[in-house]
Amino acid sequence: MSLFSRLFLLSSFIVLLTSCEKPWQPIFNGENLDGWDTYIGTALDSFDHLHAQATTDKVFKVVEENGEKLIHISGEVNGSLATVDTFANYHLELVFKWGEQVYTKRNSGLLYHSFGEFGEALGTWMTNIECQLMHEKLGDTYLMNNTVCETEVAKSDDAFVYAKGGKATQFGKDFEGPGIKKAIDAENPLGEWNTVELYTVGRTCVHVVNGKTVMVNTNTGIYEDGQIKPLSSGKIQLQSEGGDLFIKSVRIKPIKEIPAEILN
Repeated sequence: MSLFSRLFLLSSFIVLLTSCEKPWQPIFNGENLDGWDTYIGTALDSFDHLHAQATTDKVFKVVEENGEKLIHISGEVNGSLATVDTFANYHLELVFKWGEQVYTKRNSGLLYHSFGEFGEALGTWMTNIECQLMHEKLGDTYLMNNTVCETEVAKSDDAFVYAKGGKATQFGKDFEGPGIKKAIDAENPLGEWNTVELYTVGRTCVHVVNGKTVMVNTNTGIYEDGQIKPLSSGKIQLQSEGGDLFIKSVRIKPIKEIPAEILN
């Protein structure tokens, strides 16, 4: 074999190694809640009696359905299921469906870039940026406490809706408000599984619902002392907040960039 051929094969092998995609890593191990912390926060409106009886083992547990282990979140009280680990620059996939029990509403959230102590946000959660899981609002953004982002939006019925190419607008409680509506409704019917994907690299975060991009937030940060400080990592929380839901899988893998087709 010639020197040129050997060099060509070596370079091809190096390209193959460097281009290999990192494998998925489960955050839910399919057996128990190892790797997660649990927290009971405030009572749901008019459900103080349930709050008095609530325990973390009751609100957050692993159950078996049709031979498959699932996380069940009861929704009977405001609570948090939070990763022990902190994550940055990743692609996360969450597969969930709503159950039949509703206390106030079918409400939950995928809370990312979470930091601080439980209870700092709305009496229950760590400070965070939320990808809404609430029924009929799946994929919306909600910014808790002093988190902020910049998003291209259009105005519709006194609300801001994500619109690619729209006006870049600063959001947060000290700016245009904490809420941004999803671009389209991609939620599956009640009782069916939904797949929510979160892409986050640096200060850009993308919400994808059942394969459709519904939100792109940029310049994520924390507003303190009149300045915006970058926020690009944190723990992941899942909410108990009014209705029961089942989680089939939560998995994550590191990424260096967000695919162009996801941003377009």
